[in-house]
Amino acid sequence: MFGKDISKAVAFLNKDDLIGFPTETVYGLAANAFSIAAVQKIYQLKKRPTSNPLILHTHSVEAAVKYTSKMNPAAIKLAKSFWPGPLTLLLPKNNLIPDCVTSGSPLVAIRVPNHPVALALLTALDYPLVAPSANPYTRISPTNAQMVDDYFGESLPYILDGGSCAKGIESTIVGFDGDSPIVFRQGAISIDAIEFVVGKVKMKHEVKQEIVTPGMTKLHYAPKTKMHIIENLLDFMNVSPNHKVGFIGMGDRHICHPNLVFVSLSENNDLEEASMNLYQSMYILDSLGLDCIVIKKFPEHGIGRSMNDRIRRATYVSSE
Repeated sequence: MFGKDISKAVAFLNKDDLIGFPTETVYGLAANAFSIAAVQKIYQLKKRPTSNPLILHTHSVEAAVKYTSKMNPAAIKLAKSFWPGPLTLLLPKNNLIPDCVTSGSPLVAIRVPNHPVALALLTALDYPLVAPSANPYTRISPTNAQMVDDYFGESLPYILDGGSCAKGIESTIVGFDGDSPIVFRQGAISIDAIEFVVGKVKMKHEVKQEIVTPGMTKLHYAPKTKMHIIENLLDFMNVSPNHKVGFIGMGDRHICHPNLVFVSLSENNDLEEASMNLYQSMYILDSLGLDCIVIKKFPEHGIGRSMNDRIRRATYVSSE
């Protein structure tokens, strides 16, 4: 069941039930962060390993400060620049945050979402929410209420409907080596934008820290239909002429083939528009009973870098 009644969502959360709710990135599966029982329901419903921590959501910088034992100068600069917004900061937690939220880590991932419905909900509560994406573990993240309902149906008592998500991919996660920023997950805020505020940052692979953060598993954001990254669509169709193929691209359709379903993320080749439509396009093609879905890499700059990270995880094949 989904609707727009924030008081109803609050009532379910106060009973330690889960709800779906919108953010500017993707829809989240939310629970009272202070309730161990409610947090455990998230892991159970998503079938998510308890070793994979959750992101804490609150309504303001001032509220976020209450849940960390320290915010270094770089963290404060980033919070003031990007909150509310699609930035998650990995900070030392204090005793208010249960260990089950952080999977035993001394660090908690915190963000302030930039969505009017999310902020209204968070402001109406006297506790923060934990909220991973509202999808079964490793599946495509939902960017509208219907996708959430399709995934969970009656297992989820209420979904706050806030329309389609404006960003369409998850938040950027930034942690710290001392006071030096490290990007642990590329996301809706580009590395260029982060560096404009705090100077040069390191990437996770450049440091020795083995810190687990949300959204870092090798297989993630994946459709059930087999998905491939390709160089050339025509070559792929010539090799597999009888396969029913879904192609996710940019611009106008440029290849006609009876077995090809083409979805354009942006007819104007706009990467921001493309990121907003990426998951929904994957989800639509996944419902068509195709043999495979194919996609090309995006330009390796701005949000294109984050989109390439998502499609690499969606197409990951274990070598084991």
